[in-house]
Amino acid sequence: MTHPNLPQFPNAPKTTLGMVGGGQLGRMFVHEAQALGFKVAVLEPEAGSPAAQAADLHIQAAYDDTQGLLQLAQHCNTFTTEFENVPAASLAKLAETGFVAPSAACVSIAQDRIEEKAFFTRCAPQTGILPAPHAILRTAADLENVSADLFPGILKTARMGYDGKGQVRVKSLDELRTAFANLKGVVCVLEKMLPLAYEISVLVARGADGQAVVYPIAENVHRDGILFTTTVPSPHVSAEAALKTQNAALKLIADINYVGVLCIEFFVLQDGSVVVNEMAPRPHNSGHYTIDACVTSQFAQQVRAMARLPLGDVRQHSPCVMLNILGDVWFDGETNIERQPEWHKVLALPSAHLHLYGKAEARRARKMGHITFIAPTLEQAQDEMQQACAILGIAL
Repeated sequence: MTHPNLPQFPNAPKTTLGMVGGGQLGRMFVHEAQALGFKVAVLEPEAGSPAAQAADLHIQAAYDDTQGLLQLAQHCNTFTTEFENVPAASLAKLAETGFVAPSAACVSIAQDRIEEKAFFTRCAPQTGILPAPHAILRTAADLENVSADLFPGILKTARMGYDGKGQVRVKSLDELRTAFANLKGVVCVLEKMLPLAYEISVLVARGADGQAVVYPIAENVHRDGILFTTTVPSPHVSAEAALKTQNAALKLIADINYVGVLCIEFFVLQDGSVVVNEMAPRPHNSGHYTIDACVTSQFAQQVRAMARLPLGDVRQHSPCVMLNILGDVWFDGETNIERQPEWHKVLALPSAHLHLYGKAEARRARKMGHITFIAPTLEQAQDEMQQACAILGIAL
């Protein structure tokens, strides 16, 4: 017997959706899934994680724990993830009992910079966009064959790097040798540093039926490898670059038969040319603005894609700026003296929408929340973002 208060969609999965990963992206997914009447089971080793707090069921186990995966599969037949470093083998295991979106094969590409760059390069005849010049470094001997043209460059670990982790800037072969040794000799990619004008991200979603939608271009500013602000619409992108990158995202997502939400980051260079940087097989920090500024958020889109429902309208109804809130704002300057941020003053700003992730401990450089400023004009949103930074003690 069906429950009258749970969704009865044609071809929909069981009423409980499975999420592998317990971070803030999972938390926001849970909220959107529950808004559609679904329940969510989360597999996550950390007690009290952001997604576990909101989920209907928390299975506390490692992402590769056999019993944990089995328990998740007993409750769900549709699965997704909110963290690209979830073992692809775990997603493949879940695929034996149900529908996984995105698939293990798609996630595995984004888990390895070498595979990712090979994918972008293979698709370049279709997209017209290449990754930055680079070299693959598997052993110390490979360093001696690096072209001088790749300096200055950024040495990046091939796996397990995000938010600036596992990255070192190098200006010479000697610096490269030192950096490679400090990274314990793991397989790395050396990327040439290019004359960057600004960075944009393209958020795209695709359903199992091949329907795909692409969001407006988001322009990003990073600090110390962590996203600082996202501005939409992008103040600088040309109509030509916007169309080129959006079309590229649609071609890339179709090429691998991807189902779900995918974010692709591009660099726009000072001469106006574009290179593709990396992709995230999940909703993305730069897409948080969609919760408040678009008809359908990236998280609602993730729910729709995995539940094989029609994708939503990506129309943006208001200009906006998204500001990341790191744990630093809980500390007084450079000291270790903790303080409570003056949220009441932030919320007095007419355009401010505050989202806190429920993390128990504030740490410097830890993502604790975000604020989206939506206003009739981009100038007003930017002005109120700057006012919020002054309130919170964030330097501009």
